[in-house]
Amino acid sequence: MAGHSKWANIKHRKGKADIKKGKVFSRIAKEIISSVKLGGPDAKNNPRLRIALQKAREANVPNDIIDRNIKKASSADQADYTEMTYEMYGHGGVGLIIDIMTDNKNRISSEMRIATNKRGGTIASPGAVAFNFERKGVIQIAKKNAVEEKLFHAALESGAEDFETDEDLYVITTDPASLYTVKEAIKQLGFECDEASLEMIPKTYVECDMETAKANLALIEWIEQLEDVDAVFHNMKIPDELQA
Repeated sequence: MAGHSKWANIKHRKGKADIKKGKVFSRIAKEIISSVKLGGPDAKNNPRLRIALQKAREANVPNDIIDRNIKKASSADQADYTEMTYEMYGHGGVGLIIDIMTDNKNRISSEMRIATNKRGGTIASPGAVAFNFERKGVIQIAKKNAVEEKLFHAALESGAEDFETDEDLYVITTDPASLYTVKEAIKQLGFECDEASLEMIPKTYVECDMETAKANLALIEWIEQLEDVDAVFHNMKIPDELQA
């Protein structure tokens, strides 16, 4: 895996921390609601809810928000949520994968059409873009918060697939099923993870000139603002001038 092109996108996303935090809270709230609707509000007897509550604690979701969503899920008027993935072609042949969790498929379908009308791009058929991506667990740790040698050994011994360094980050890649196992091993060392999430990692990247890259970023930012969108992944190699 090519370190520079892969993690350029992570650096670009750093400035969106507040937006991403809000998306994480929203996603967890939806997972709690879906879990309660499927298995009831008692976490002891609902494994899916236990996992959702664990994610909530790890993301520092306030208890009152957790309690409010458990109560909300018990209402007969509360719709259930569906996980969806949209595949798109952006400008210059760039591929986009959009992770969605929605209680209204027609609404998100309309919003995606508006996004392409406003910012370009086209909706692709299922599989047309996804074949070029792999879902992986990705853990990011600031260099100031860890000792490289100890972190490296803990990551690999607990099942990590890859360990890389960026300018100010250690980036650990795992199989999706091993993400939380590796994260716990790192936590046992007392090292704080900046982020641990499932990502769609491109197998190959598309180089774009400045104008095309800006058009793609405008499209991505429009889609990221949609309420039902959890994450947008792409295989554009962002020009150095736009990575700040």
